[in-house]
Amino acid sequence: MKNQIVLNGKDFFLKDLVRIARNNVGITISVESESRINKARDLVDQWVGQGKRIYGVTTGFGALSDVAICREDTKRLQKNILFSHAAGMGQPMEDDVVRAMIALRVNDFCRGNSGLRLKTIEKLAQILNEGIIPVVPEKGSVGASGDLVPMAHLSLVLIGEGEAFVDGKRMSGAGALREKLIKPIVLEAGEGLALINGTQFMIALGCLALHDALNLCKHADIAAGMSLETLMGTRSAFDPRIHRARPHTGQIKAADNMLRITESSEIISSHHDCSRIQDAYTLRCSPQVHGASWDAFAYVEKVIRVEMNSSTENPLIFPESNDFLSGGNFHGQPLALACDFLGIAIAELANISERRIERLVNPQLSGLPAFLVEDGGLNSGFMIAQYAAASLVSENKVLAHPASVDSIPTSANKEDHVSMGSIAARKCRDIVANTEEVIAIELLCAAQGIDLFTNMKAGKGTLAAYEVIRSKVDYMTEDRILASDIARVKELLQDGSIVKAVEDKVGGLY
Repeated sequence: MKNQIVLNGKDFFLKDLVRIARNNVGITISVESESRINKARDLVDQWVGQGKRIYGVTTGFGALSDVAICREDTKRLQKNILFSHAAGMGQPMEDDVVRAMIALRVNDFCRGNSGLRLKTIEKLAQILNEGIIPVVPEKGSVGASGDLVPMAHLSLVLIGEGEAFVDGKRMSGAGALREKLIKPIVLEAGEGLALINGTQFMIALGCLALHDALNLCKHADIAAGMSLETLMGTRSAFDPRIHRARPHTGQIKAADNMLRITESSEIISSHHDCSRIQDAYTLRCSPQVHGASWDAFAYVEKVIRVEMNSSTENPLIFPESNDFLSGGNFHGQPLALACDFLGIAIAELANISERRIERLVNPQLSGLPAFLVEDGGLNSGFMIAQYAAASLVSENKVLAHPASVDSIPTSANKEDHVSMGSIAARKCRDIVANTEEVIAIELLCAAQGIDLFTNMKAGKGTLAAYEVIRSKVDYMTEDRILASDIARVKELLQDGSIVKAVEDKVGGLY
């Protein structure tokens, strides 16, 4: 594979992970990392030969950590941990999540604290590069000790067990390796635990959710700008003097986005001297609401950047001091809190968007034809689109309940506080999906509204967005199946077409 990202355990960025996860870019291990990995493994082999007691290497796991394992059984112990911990259930995780998990795990190992052999890590990278997608069930992790269950399912394929997808076809792990001419590996002392004891399920989901959230926030600003025009709102609430008086970074950026998106709007200029003093909160306060989400995403990004380049297994090997230590870097609390926060911030974008949709379709609030369609009564127009948005927003409110406030002791109370970070991360994924639909509906409704101002030109950014939408979805003159229209706009949202068109006209959005 020619197109590969070099991993070294310290300079891995979100944009690179997304390329690996979604664009089939491969990975390779840096020379510097190879040296660190080999030094750590040499120490593990030395300690095993000396009969040292090392958690998970020469002892049992969890509540069984006081049970000594003889040298002859260390290989069997590593295989057993994969078998016993592969207890997941639910649907297989999406390909991009699994690819992200593998890349993040390899980057963790590149730090040289795991004690894994280089050949084992290279084999894991090879699985990703060859397009093998281990079957990883979505449920079963409590977020400490790391994501044991999903990581066990992922790691089974290395030894020719479990299941995997190859070119979309589900098969045995052994069959997947044969398909790509890869030999299964026999795990050595400590490798089974090192493979599964980490936070890569949580962080993979969190990274992809954050990437999508940043994209969503740009679209939320664009949708709000289009709605502002359609609802005959004013740009005065975005005056930078207002936002410098309360200088939250996200708020300032969102207000600037809104100003640039709606610049040169003939629709807005046409009612500059009207009697309305100020707009409803969903229009006037969009910088404050969207901006708070921008700031939340910035915090989450800091947490994720640290986690992407951390050692999250236990025990940790420190070759520079010829030492190993047992600790708790596998605990998912930093990610659990961040993912809960991320989910809440994304849900708020949907919340305010749905209220703008209601204003667009309600003739008493918009002054436009009821539900944005001619011959109301015969046609229902966008009436049920608002119903659908309301349903998704209400679902988000349930999903936004924090998972991190819960903890159930496990492993005979040895592991007596867990993060539930995996649940927080999975909820984030669902909130993102729902919010994409809601903002797609707002974009669709706002485009329909702009068409009603046939003799006036929209703003620079809003017109660009409108034209992209109209390239895929026609103006609605009579009722038709709305699900197809919503799906087409969501596709434009996901592939970045709308943002690109807007940024080409007004410059980069924050």
